[in-house]
Amino acid sequence: MDAVLHALSITGSMTWEITWALILGFALSAVVQAVVHKATVAGLLGDDRPRTLMVAAGLGAASSSCSYAAVALARSLFRKGADFTAAMAFEIASTNLVVELGVILALLMGWQFTAAEFVGGPIMIALLAVFFRLFLHDRLLREARTQAERGLAGSMEGHAAMDMSVQREGSFTQRLFSGEGFTATSHVFVMEWAAILRDLVLGLLIAGAIAAWVPDSFWQAFFFEGHPVASKIWGPLVGPLVAIASFVCSIGNVPLAVVLWKGGISFGGVISFIFADLLILPILNIYRKYYGRRTALFLLATFYPAMVVAGYAIELGFGVLGLIPDREDATIPMEGVSWNYTTFLNIAFLLLAAVLLVRFVRTGGLPMLRMMGGSPAAGHDHAA
Repeated sequence: MDAVLHALSITGSMTWEITWALILGFALSAVVQAVVHKATVAGLLGDDRPRTLMVAAGLGAASSSCSYAAVALARSLFRKGADFTAAMAFEIASTNLVVELGVILALLMGWQFTAAEFVGGPIMIALLAVFFRLFLHDRLLREARTQAERGLAGSMEGHAAMDMSVQREGSFTQRLFSGEGFTATSHVFVMEWAAILRDLVLGLLIAGAIAAWVPDSFWQAFFFEGHPVASKIWGPLVGPLVAIASFVCSIGNVPLAVVLWKGGISFGGVISFIFADLLILPILNIYRKYYGRRTALFLLATFYPAMVVAGYAIELGFGVLGLIPDREDATIPMEGVSWNYTTFLNIAFLLLAAVLLVRFVRTGGLPMLRMMGGSPAAGHDHAA
């Protein structure tokens, strides 16, 4: 019983430490999504030119950070005519280049990890573009499109189909600060929380349990912590495999990344681990439903080496620049609640979250929660 309570106390401390940062990240993301119409995205992603992939990454970074919703939205864009490579670039950016992920990484692990994530993401997208050019043949692409057109359900289909952005015309400022802009922001904010809450809670519970129950000596041996060269080679290779086995995606894998970093995984290994939220077993099964078994295996066979190489590039580049932080600087929060800046920030941002939640409820938001897993073909306009 003491061991369980210890694990739960670590989970609670970790949750308290990152609450304000999560609210801030989702609020900023909601503001952007409130004024970007999803209907215009597919038309911008019609090919795999570098400029188009940059646009896809930018639009993805402003989109949902829920891995399931990102995967569903990428399939939706592909069905609407987006290039397959551009749709995958959008999907990667949606889960790995979002504001809330960067804020949490900086808070729990250091700004260097945030920088590495935002440098490594474009590297991974560029590598995938090369792999797709070399190995994605027309026959496989036709199979993927035929399967995609069947519209089989995966997860978070309704959420991905919803367009909660402001529908009125006007400048960015006029739309954002209108009543409709306030409503749209509240809708996106609450729905994003609802989409990632399961994975976030699961990730915090797993991280708390591992931090409390798995001795450091196990991770140090597993990651070759006493062998610098072997550790740097092994980390990016095994990081995605740990992620695949953990079943945790979205922002929920960051608490576990802290535990792995403290346990001895290399800097590049942490980055490849975080990238692999798009390869966990449930999402691989969704790829099978969306695009067919052969394309799902193709995505596994290309995503994995792209993650590994991106991890190596980050390890080498940040190492040469002297930007790899000291492992001892990262902390697993265990103090609980005390009167410090975290508590004051949490109070302030929880009040902001409460305001957005009240607006969400008062403007007909509750029925949207029941539609999150709805039809993949459905489209919904909800801002009002």
